[in-house]
Amino acid sequence: METRINVFEKGQKALEALFGIAGYLKKATIEKSLLELVDYRVSQINNCAYCLDMHSKEALANGETIQRLCGLSAWRETPYFTQRERAALAYAEAVNACNVPDEIYNIAKAEFSDEELIDLTFAIATINTWNRMNIAARTVPGTYQP
Repeated sequence: METRINVFEKGQKALEALFGIAGYLKKATIEKSLLELVDYRVSQINNCAYCLDMHSKEALANGETIQRLCGLSAWRETPYFTQRERAALAYAEAVNACNVPDEIYNIAKAEFSDEELIDLTFAIATINTWNRMNIAARTVPGTYQP
């Protein structure tokens, strides 16, 4: 395997921007449990093993159930999620695909304030960035502790 630059060791200045957004999102009014679901779902779509490890552990530590995490990839077919969670998950999938139809936007807009929708969009963009960084850096999952 080709040797890669470890961006997490060599790129601290660049990563400060991401840590700044993460700090901002910790103060967001959106429920932490909902943000963890969004992070986990986007990480599933993007196939980021490290982020799946991290966000499953964070979600479970914050009271999420195994049943809901296991069913997250099929959230549309399950009864486990609230309307607000469903709106966030649909919106996250659409933003992740860079295609947000009016119908999905309007559903999200009905569940989230303007500020919350901005924060949700930043959360989706941020987990996308973390996914890409961890995949490119070949970050090994399994060691993260909440």
